[in-house]
Amino acid sequence: MQLLFDFFPLLAFFVAYKFADIFVATGVIIVAVLLQTAVQWFRHRKISTMSLISAGLVLVFGGLTLWIHDEAFIKWKVTVVYWLFAAGFLVSQFIGERPIIQRMLDANVTLERPMWLKLNLIWALFFLALGALNIYVMFNFSTDTWAKFKVFGVIGLTLVFTVLQGIWLANKLPPNEPKTG
Repeated sequence: MQLLFDFFPLLAFFVAYKFADIFVATGVIIVAVLLQTAVQWFRHRKISTMSLISAGLVLVFGGLTLWIHDEAFIKWKVTVVYWLFAAGFLVSQFIGERPIIQRMLDANVTLERPMWLKLNLIWALFFLALGALNIYVMFNFSTDTWAKFKVFGVIGLTLVFTVLQGIWLANKLPPNEPKTG
């Protein structure tokens, strides 16, 4: 359910794009992100840093897209978000007690610091690659193809990456010790 909530603005964008155009879809994603942020605030009384960054960039780049009537801004937003996330992951390797991925998964996963750093770096590289891939699709394909990639490509790649990360982690975790009665 959380995954659906996280991808709600993206799915709303795609549906609006299919029924209208990129500018209507941009308005829809702005509203969806504001709604998503409000729901997160009311449910948890806080908003994650990633959500704030993403929402802020949707408002700025989406607003520019609508104001100037140029779809390039909303397309660039995707790369900017992913590269900012990558930068955050990379910086957390050197600043602070724990890298970002450890802060996110620490309650559920126990790893040694070198493994946390490796996993954190893998996430940074993933976000760098997604940003670069967005630029490639943006400049080499139609807006329709870009919109499909933005939704299905990004969601699909993220799900595959997450599953592969889970398999990698499962191989790195110590085996469960049998319980004695």
